[in-house]
Amino acid sequence: MFKPNTTVAWVIKCQDKFLLVEEIDDGVNVLNQPAGHLEEDETLLEAAKRELYEETGLQLEPDFLVGIYQSSVPHKNIQYLRFCYGLELKGELLKTAPQDSDIIQALWLTEAEIKQKFKQHRSHLVQTCINDFIAGKRLPLEYIISDR
Repeated sequence: MFKPNTTVAWVIKCQDKFLLVEEIDDGVNVLNQPAGHLEEDETLLEAAKRELYEETGLQLEPDFLVGIYQSSVPHKNIQYLRFCYGLELKGELLKTAPQDSDIIQALWLTEAEIKQKFKQHRSHLVQTCINDFIAGKRLPLEYIISDR
């Protein structure tokens, strides 16, 4: 039976900068939002908060859902179902301390810097999620219902 990979991600903005992580994927340094896979017995929100902590050291609550994205990687025969959470912070940029050894660094980049590094994006969803955030796409967190 076919099952897509369920993933969670974050778009976090502060002072006109977005939080991304640099990680290694197939031996190449790439940029991604703090993101990862849903684990067994976890809600989507729990997965998102866990991944954010592992990849940045931050413990935050999202304000909204940016969107739900279906994407495929044909050459790997993989499909993803991504739930992207959003948060806009006030004040100073938060200091990060990645807990996951697979993360090279967490960094705050402007929209222009992110676009300039497009070839380093792990997937097209990095820019798509940021574009949707900038466009004001917001879904209430209550739209995701869990029986847990």
